[in-house]
Amino acid sequence: MTTQLNAPTAPDPASVVYEGQFGSFTIDPHDRQEVILYRAGLVVAAISFAIAVLCVFFASAAAPLVATICYGLMWLALGLSFAKIHIYLRPLHRALQIFWAIGGLASVAIAFIYPSPLALTAYQQPLTILGIGFTFAALTGIFFKEAFCFNRLETKFLAVIVPGLLLGHMTGLLPDQTERGMLAVWAALFAIFALRKVIQPIPPDIGDKSVFAYLEKERLEKERQQAA
Repeated sequence: MTTQLNAPTAPDPASVVYEGQFGSFTIDPHDRQEVILYRAGLVVAAISFAIAVLCVFFASAAAPLVATICYGLMWLALGLSFAKIHIYLRPLHRALQIFWAIGGLASVAIAFIYPSPLALTAYQQPLTILGIGFTFAALTGIFFKEAFCFNRLETKFLAVIVPGLLLGHMTGLLPDQTERGMLAVWAALFAIFALRKVIQPIPPDIGDKSVFAYLEKERLEKERQQAA
């Protein structure tokens, strides 16, 4: 006669109580879903950017169009990430979303103005970076956030490489070989960052919900006082 032993069940994540700066809180399935979507957007963006960079190194007649499509996919994926990212400072969150939106609108406008694919236009007309660059400025904001919150080495490099490459190309100060090298490093570090986000535990990306609750309460109180 054999006796079947039941394996101990893991505690329900929703039942775990965390102690925050302004009180205790729990993490519900909705919180976890937002983090998963945030990370999914980053993964799609990183893959799209990597493919676009490969188009630069393995140039073909279709490469500019493929790179342009990849940029569009990256922009959409980043939109998902910016919708789901957890940032304590609401004005900063809104600013990054505005930068993302401006970058998209500018990209569409440039695509209508110039007949060539957007990726080729950005290379041949460096000043278009003034518009398209807003997308990458928003992305750099994510890198800064991740570097500050999680001390990630790859995001520290990316926070310098991204604006450095864009400004260098826009001003014509960087040789082509240097730009290609920086693009390759950018794509590699972005992929590493996205991969590390996938395997990172979820709660740290949610943050201290008591801080969010406190800041929201403060915001509503200010609005009430202004309306009074």
